[in-house]
Amino acid sequence: MRLTLRIWRQPGPDADGAMTTYEVDGIAPEMSFLEMLDTLNERLITEGEDPVAFDHDCREGICGACGMVINGRAHGPERTTTCQLHMRHFADGDTVDVEPWRAAAFPVVRDLVVDRSAFDRIIGAGGYVTVPTGSAPEAHATPVPKPAADTAFEHAECIGCGACVAACPNGSAMLFTSAKVVHLNVLPQGAPERESRVLDMVGQMDAEGFGGCTNTGECAVACPKGIPLPSIAAMNREFLRAARKAPR
Repeated sequence: MRLTLRIWRQPGPDADGAMTTYEVDGIAPEMSFLEMLDTLNERLITEGEDPVAFDHDCREGICGACGMVINGRAHGPERTTTCQLHMRHFADGDTVDVEPWRAAAFPVVRDLVVDRSAFDRIIGAGGYVTVPTGSAPEAHATPVPKPAADTAFEHAECIGCGACVAACPNGSAMLFTSAKVVHLNVLPQGAPERESRVLDMVGQMDAEGFGGCTNTGECAVACPKGIPLPSIAAMNREFLRAARKAPR
């Protein structure tokens, strides 16, 4: 299979970028999208050119590092991570546009690599629980109702890839932040920081420059782990509850 790739190349955060065209052939349908980019980079290195910079780590759909926009869609035409997107979803002769996440809070570092440390700062603002030091507690010492456990597990699946931000027309991080808030706030272990967590994490999200949520729903459609859109409403309820109880 032969493809025409139009890839965003930008040598640095303060440099101008542009789409650069490459022809890549010998692509096998069972290749992942990242393996296809590896093939291109091997050729570029052999020819003495700079390889295309892109984020990756586990290549198993777990770490969330491999974010890029493919033909205008976060992670590409399938609801999965880029590393799990296979070339059988493209046809011989296709032209494929590859770009980095486009959001003010995700500045481009180089080519397809963006700085997603804003997510780390949101988690650092409240994504933790108070845990006493010492030996591990008995597993059944704190009973967790089955519905709460299911909700916590569902939201804990968020891998922080940033597809929700890239897909949102406003560049909002509400789905990511709500996943982290709801995951802990539904558990009894998260109760001590329940109010401060949502206030601090939402405050940090706003400080990072993410856009506002208008409930278009593109975030949930693009999320490779299926974080549900109602989690945003759940976080809003938590926020209003905490704001009412906060000292004035």
